[in-house]
Order: sequence, then C-alpha cells, then structure tokens
Amino acid sequence: MASPNPLIRSNPLIHLPLILLAALFTVPLVWLLLTSLQPREQVGKIPPEWLPHQNFVTVAGETIPVTPPAAIGTDRLLVMPVAGPELGKQVLVVPGDFVGGQVRIRTQIADRIVEALYPAKLLQRVPGHFVIVKEWFLSKYTQRETRVFYVDPRSIRSEIRPVLGNYPEAIRALTASEKDKARPLGELLAKSAFPWTHKGDRTKTITFLTYLSNTLLVALLSVIGTLCSSSLVAYGLSRIQWKGRATLFNVTLATMMVPFPVLMVPLYGVFRSLGWIGTLMPLWVPMFFGGAFNIFLLRQFFLTIPSELSDAARIDGCTEFGIFWRVILPLARPALSVVALFTFLNAWNDFLGPLIFLTEPQTFTMALGLQQYQSQLGGSEWHLLMGASALLVMPIIVLFFFAQKTFIQGISTTGMGGR
Repeated sequence: MASPNPLIRSNPLIHLPLILLAALFTVPLVWLLLTSLQPREQVGKIPPEWLPHQNFVTVAGETIPVTPPAAIGTDRLLVMPVAGPELGKQVLVVPGDFVGGQVRIRTQIADRIVEALYPAKLLQRVPGHFVIVKEWFLSKYTQRETRVFYVDPRSIRSEIRPVLGNYPEAIRALTASEKDKARPLGELLAKSAFPWTHKGDRTKTITFLTYLSNTLLVALLSVIGTLCSSSLVAYGLSRIQWKGRATLFNVTLATMMVPFPVLMVPLYGVFRSLGWIGTLMPLWVPMFFGGAFNIFLLRQFFLTIPSELSDAARIDGCTEFGIFWRVILPLARPALSVVALFTFLNAWNDFLGPLIFLTEPQTFTMALGLQQYQSQLGGSEWHLLMGASALLVMPIIVLFFFAQKTFIQGISTTGMGGR
C-alpha cells in the first residue's frame, strides 16, 4: 500500500497562493465593514485609519462622545440669554456682542437675518488657546440638540469603539423625501412603502425597507422562474432522446456569447410596448424563459444520474413528468441549489437592469437606492453609504455560509457526465 505523498500533506507553500488571493479579495469587504463602523469625522482621513476611533470627554461626571477639537483662535465670552430664542442655552459670542448685560442674537426669519439684544448673564471668558468640542453626531439627519463644551485638549481621550448607530442612520438617510427624514425611525419604517401596497397610496414613505423589499421580491421571483424553466429545458436536453437535441443545445450555448448591452435596446422596446417600463416585471419575467448558463449547468448534472433509475420508474408506470419530478429533481438538489444561489446573487446585485427599466423611486432596488443617495447634492456621507452597503451584503454572506456545503457539492459534481 503506497503511503501518501508527504510533500502534499506537510508543505504549507502549496496553499500560500490561495491564501494570498483570498486575502486580496477580502480586503474590500473588510474595508467596507470597518468604514461602516467609523464616526463621520474619521472617514476620508489621509492617511486612512482602519479601526474605528471615537473621542470622549468627561464633563460633570458624564462621558460624552465628541468630534475632534478645534481651536477658536481668539478670546470669546460664554453667556446664557435669559430671554429670546436662545433662552437658557450657552452661547459663545465675541466680546463686542455682549455689552452691559445684554447679548446680540442674530436670528434668521424667512430670508432675512434679524439682530436683537436680549438680557444675558456672563458665564466665563474662554481664552483662545482653549478648544470648542461639540457633541458627536451621526449625520445631518440626527435629531439631537448639539451641546458645546470648553475643555482642555488634554482631557480628550480616544478609544477604539465601533459606531453601531451608523446603521439606523443609514436607513434614515436612504429615505427619498427630505421632510420624512425628520421623523422618528420607528414611525419612518412603519410608514414605509412596499411593492404590494404603495400603488396610489400617497401616505407611504419610500425608505430603505422599500428598496430592500423590492430587491427581495425580484430575487425570489427570479429564483423561482429560473428553477422552473431551466430545469425543464435541461431535462429535455439530457434525458429525452429526440432529433435535433444536440443542435438546439449548441444554439442555446451560443446565446451566452451575446452581451446584455446588445439586447438592451430591443428589450426596452418590447417591454415598453407591453407597458412594463417603470414596474418590476422586466426584471423577473424573463427568468421564466430559462438561461443558457443555468440550462448547461443542470444538463451536465442530469447526465450524471444513471438512466437505469428512469427506466425503472417507467416500468412502474411513471410518466415522463413524474420521472422528472419524483426521481431527477430530488437527486439534483445540489445543482438546483447552485443555480438558485447564482440567480439570487445576480438579481440581488443587478444594477444595469433596474437602471434601464425602473423610473419611479417606489420600485427602485437597493442598488438604485444607494446610487440615488450617493448622487444627492453631488456627494454623500460615506460612513452612512458604507453602512447601507453593509446591510445589503450581509444577507448574501449569511446565505452563502448556510448553503456552503450544498453549493460546493453541486459545483464539484456538475459536469461529470459527458454525453
């Protein structure tokens, strides 16, 4: 009995290229996840920082997350108005704005800025070498009053701590209507528009859940359509003998050579004549007509199943469809899982199709929702964009790990038949 090759068993250099490639492909995902956990002011730093840091200061026994300190430059006065719009608040003013126990407050009314004097008491003089530290906030959508503190820079400490609040803020940021972003998050999600309820309902709000539900609906319908159509075609091309079978199979494979951009204009014309533009139907209805790659994958797997099983079923009086449903499909579960996973991933990550066929925010998928948020005002808040992107990829990662065994089994056994 030959002993196993010790070089294959013990030499770690064999796996080194695979480890390096895996690490290379993992870097963007790790960067996305770490960026989604960083505070707003840390994103975009040069040189970049990988681990999320937060700054904290302790005031009157309370630990408060703060933004990085900024020097005020010149002496200021810290006063507290006892009347007017800033009643009871701490206001930082230049010495010229506080005269004789009164402070000049500037208030914007409509398109004008109105100045008025209000009685106030002096709290302290703030030297220029002190710093202004504002309470840290997640984004411009956070409904929280900003507080101002005047502390020694040496009292500020930095800790490695993730900002989990980026994720609910990302959900709020992806809301389509600006006025709806001011609502509490629970109320915002409760009034979300879903693809089966939003038609004609003006009270519904377009949120992250709207995009997510649209994407999930398209992905699930695409999986169902692909499994039904591709498995039937693959069965006819592999288990049933008929004239012209090989020719039709070759023609089917040839369609894989046609790129989608070549078909965009004709497909758009077809769907426009059907009245489907602006709906989700162009994204999932074509999946019920099969796909060349999925047909090829399933056909190759069906060829590995012994024909004696089908013959035995025919002797027992089983119909052709009964053989397909009761014998072939249960044995082809690994290959069907691979096709379902590939189809789900393609539908979940598709951007070009929704960009062409969808016109209303009510029907946007997550890919379009993220693109729309990124283009707002010519830019975006990257920590929230990465947070929304992380929420988008998490279901895919979880799905792969749960289906990993079946996926690998289907890939490893597909293509072993050669007829």
